Amino acid sequence: MTSPEARVPKVPPTHPPKTPPPQRKPVEAPRPQPAAKPKEVAVRAHPRMVVRNRRTAALAFRADRWAAGKAARQAVETVRGWGYAGAHEEDLEQSVRVLVGAAVADGGKRLSVHLGDQEGKILVAVLSHVLGAPGDGVLTQVAALAATCAVGTDTGEDGRRMWAVLDTSPRRRPPAPGPTA
Repeated sequence: MTSPEARVPKVPPTHPPKTPPPQRKPVEAPRPQPAAKPKEVAVRAHPRMVVRNRRTAALAFRADRWAAGKAARQAVETVRGWGYAGAHEEDLEQSVRVLVGAAVADGGKRLSVHLGDQEGKILVAVLSHVLGAPGDGVLTQVAALAATCAVGTDTGEDGRRMWAVLDTSPRRRPPAPGPTA
């Protein structure tokens, strides 16, 4: 037996079938990609400190009252490791203590000490990472040390930088007093 639906002839619908709506934007062909992107040249408003072709070390510290002692000890150990054992370690330690103390006084949360060597001289650069005013006697104290060749300070995007260059050559001993004629 067949079903009653099978006996009824199929009649086409009286309305047209549903079609999808037209696209709002016409389809766009993919854009060709360049083979190589052109290099962009970065231009800085202020020159950055760059150290090349020498041994360097970067030491980071929290800006607290113990930072000066920690930085001085680590700086002396680093310079000894470079082969400058005993070369004016007291002056190196004192200069790091003074510069780090000034950076702590700037009021930032952190500071960094950067060391470099070249041709028998040691560069000690301390960055406070905040804009600070140079202390009155900071550079004078460091310049008064016997091994100091040069000192300076400047301010950049990364905060205040204070630096000193120390000579590692042996100190000349004063001539021994001889008999006067």
